[in-house]
Amino acid sequence: MLIKFGVYLSPKMIYDMQILSPDKRWKDYELIDCGDFEKLERFGKFVVRRPEPKAVWTKSLDSEQWEQLADSTFKQGAGFGKSGKEDSGTWINKPSMQEQWTINYKNKELDFKLRLGLTSFKHVGIFPEQAPNWDYIYETIKKFDMEKPRILNLFAYTGGASIAAKLAGADVVHLDSVKQVVTWARENMQISNIDNIRWIIEDAMKFIKREAKRQNRYNGIILDPPAYGHGADGEKWKLDENIFEMLEYCNKTLEPANSFLLLNLYSNGFSAIVADTLANSVFGNIKEKTFGELVLEDRFGKRLPLSVFSRIKL
Repeated sequence: MLIKFGVYLSPKMIYDMQILSPDKRWKDYELIDCGDFEKLERFGKFVVRRPEPKAVWTKSLDSEQWEQLADSTFKQGAGFGKSGKEDSGTWINKPSMQEQWTINYKNKELDFKLRLGLTSFKHVGIFPEQAPNWDYIYETIKKFDMEKPRILNLFAYTGGASIAAKLAGADVVHLDSVKQVVTWARENMQISNIDNIRWIIEDAMKFIKREAKRQNRYNGIILDPPAYGHGADGEKWKLDENIFEMLEYCNKTLEPANSFLLLNLYSNGFSAIVADTLANSVFGNIKEKTFGELVLEDRFGKRLPLSVFSRIKL
């Protein structure tokens, strides 16, 4: 789903800000309802109930309906600490609920599988609002007039974007600082019947600096950084302090032509204009760009904004 708004950035230029949500043809995911700081989602055959700080309105379904629909409910701990990191919590499961299960992502030509699981930080191994980015990655790489374009996926989590790039024919480097997450991404690659993704467990800033020094180049860079984080050796990451420097090094490693960068930001209340201005400030020779928000829409038409993005092509 695509909605466009004209955003005036100067007296001479108007850019389209896009509001994107997953295609309705994706049958294995649905945001059923959201409100009162919670969301009710169906992943395949299971429905999970989780906290959602951005759902500041009221629910459309009543409490009894939520209880009946939810196969698993996350009970959060003390909330958010001073560092901004979520505290862990506990899942309360109905007898039929599984700790792990598999769903399929299918939209047009793009088709792969993802193994989901209940984690202590309310996540299940997928951010479904990212589906439009997976489609963009796949379609962009497919249009490259070259064999095996080199794609770098930083802060790559469980690998949806990496798999989309690999299925489009790319040579993919997948980097995350958490070993368990990389193992999870490898499982997703295997159940999707693909191979030869390069896995790296390392601090993203350390890696991109080394790639720039070695003059290694990529045809595409995917960047989805958290608000706060730690590298494999305890390196500290803080989005608002480090993102500009990170993009400067991405500029040094991105091919100056026939290439793309996808920046996704889901933390700190950053707006789509921030993502767009960051890209404009760092990269020259931008031939094409879009920016906007990724949202989920529930059965009742309520739209839940979850991240912002900037996409540029050189």
